[in-house]
Amino acid sequence: MLLNWIMLDAAAKTGDASASTTGNWTSMLMIVLIIAIFYFLMIRPQQKKQKEIRKFREALKKGDRIITAGGILGRIKEIKENTMLISVANDTTIEVDKGSIYPSAADANEQQAAKGNN
Repeated sequence: MLLNWIMLDAAAKTGDASASTTGNWTSMLMIVLIIAIFYFLMIRPQQKKQKEIRKFREALKKGDRIITAGGILGRIKEIKENTMLISVANDTTIEVDKGSIYPSAADANEQQAAKGNN
């Protein structure tokens, strides 16, 4: 790659316009290729994961088992606009932000098994 760049740079300095144009297009193509690879390997999978989590949070209902970002396990007792009341033990209820809710590992395994059976 470096050798190609050096040869193209030398050709551009000698006044060969076609080599200079080719060098510009090659550079532009490489930049576009790097951006495309970056998008498909990093950005798109993260967007898909965020979409799945958002769909999960919208589908939550009273009685579902959940886990918070802090690792607290519990069942949903009440759903409010931006928060949820979670029962973590007998007579113990906490209020957490909806953004910190994730599916419990056991529920995720059960859902995967159910998808596999269908």
